[in-house]
Amino acid sequence: MTINKTHQSNDLITLFNDLFAPSFQTRLVSGSGEPLYLPATNRRDCHQVVFAHGFFRSALHEIAHWCIAGKVRRQLADYGYWYKPDGRNLEEQLRFQQAELKPQALEWWFCLCAGHSFEVSCDNLAASDPDAIDVAGFAEQVRQQLINYRSSRLPPRAEAFAIVLQSFYGQSCPRLAEVA
Repeated sequence: MTINKTHQSNDLITLFNDLFAPSFQTRLVSGSGEPLYLPATNRRDCHQVVFAHGFFRSALHEIAHWCIAGKVRRQLADYGYWYKPDGRNLEEQLRFQQAELKPQALEWWFCLCAGHSFEVSCDNLAASDPDAIDVAGFAEQVRQQLINYRSSRLPPRAEAFAIVLQSFYGQSCPRLAEVA
């Protein structure tokens, strides 16, 4: 049963910041451009997980990236990863999808914990060869990664955030059978 049926990014900001700001000096922030992770500096007293345009799913996705990033990566802008925008060729798209398996699996789990719908994102609408993008195949890889996480264990920060989401949205722990 869902207690809170609305999915507002401001709620995610509050949940994330209450949970992680004290112990990790990290805040979730709504941005007006592309998502970005910014480590603390002399002028910025805490790390920032910046998500796009106040979008609920963008916030969950960026939280997933943060939950996976290790201590060293959390000291680097955008965790030190490359990002090539829309219009990637097949080789670049496959690299992108490999890098996105774990974050999208966690995002899917967060969506289940919040009672929200999920769809994988290949994030390449301007590809020169759109037929080369196998959305169904990528979705299956993400599903398998989520099953692997749930068969063993989620990363600790992801587990903590999932529990907070379940409590806030009045959801029971999702079952693997729901990962269809």
